[in-house]
Amino acid sequence: MKKVLKISALALGMACAAPLLAADLTVISFGGANKNAQTKAFYKPWEQAGNGKIIAGEYNGEMAKVKAMVDTNSVTWNLVEVESPELARGCDEGLFEELDASLFGNPEDFVPGALTPCGAGFFVWSTVLAYNADKLQSAPSGWADFWDVKKYPGKRGLRKGAKYTLEFALMADGVEPKDVYEVLATKEGQDRAFAKLDQIKPYIQWWEAGAQPPQFLASGDVVMSSAYNGRIAAVQNESNLQIVWNGGIYDFDAWAIPKGAKDADLARKFIAFTLQPEQQKAYSENIAYGPANAKAIDLLDPSLLKNMPTAPENIAHQVAMDVTFWADYGEQLEQRFNAWAAK
Repeated sequence: MKKVLKISALALGMACAAPLLAADLTVISFGGANKNAQTKAFYKPWEQAGNGKIIAGEYNGEMAKVKAMVDTNSVTWNLVEVESPELARGCDEGLFEELDASLFGNPEDFVPGALTPCGAGFFVWSTVLAYNADKLQSAPSGWADFWDVKKYPGKRGLRKGAKYTLEFALMADGVEPKDVYEVLATKEGQDRAFAKLDQIKPYIQWWEAGAQPPQFLASGDVVMSSAYNGRIAAVQNESNLQIVWNGGIYDFDAWAIPKGAKDADLARKFIAFTLQPEQQKAYSENIAYGPANAKAIDLLDPSLLKNMPTAPENIAHQVAMDVTFWADYGEQLEQRFNAWAAK
């Protein structure tokens, strides 16, 4: 009888354990070409390895959604892709679970800044100036040209938010990339950025989703636009959309686990899986974003590397996103931006 009970208990334990080993994970990303690359490099291989199903969703980066779920103890997402400033702010506000970097391998193998207390950066990307070479007689060389509506008449696309937009405005006004955040940290610098935006406000067509700039450029709705470099690279085989790296802003996108999410340990295992060199290589082969795990760089074809933000010639004249700046000033500048845009 005891033996039967032991076997029954063991069977019950195995039956209970099996779903835990292969639980579904709800993973939220920014969608588009980025999500397609994640599906090929991360989601499908994870599922094929018998780890459970990935339920892939998308959003536009609204931290209010994450905060509402955490505050009401109704978290339905296991993992969410976040940009560095939102990650830092959310970590400070207790919106994300803490992560042990040692779970993801040797920290020295990663691009500096990739691994943080609440997030694991899994690729490097840039917001750049993009244009349709079929629509322009001469190529723009930077943000000063973006602001030159006489030389380049027509609408311009900008992401609807303070982040990136204010930095670009200052660079258009002559501030050197290396000095942008020092200037923007002053009231005079902030006033200067908004005054510069005033100059082209009637010409701005705002975008909120990363898929919009390539569409705007291809249709001729805008002559130039800020854009995520990977979104432009994804359509270059079928269009004449081009990138100006000068004055771009590079950053990480990271995985974060909302505070109180179920199956957090499995989510951590998924993060570790996506950071392996082979998975990182596969991701960068499907979209022109640089791997966060430096070991993947040697695995990539050199012809692919030239289109990545981390290529030496591309990163030389770009700005590193200042996470601390946006954690400190983000809320007030976004409020001021929203009030300005609504006028």
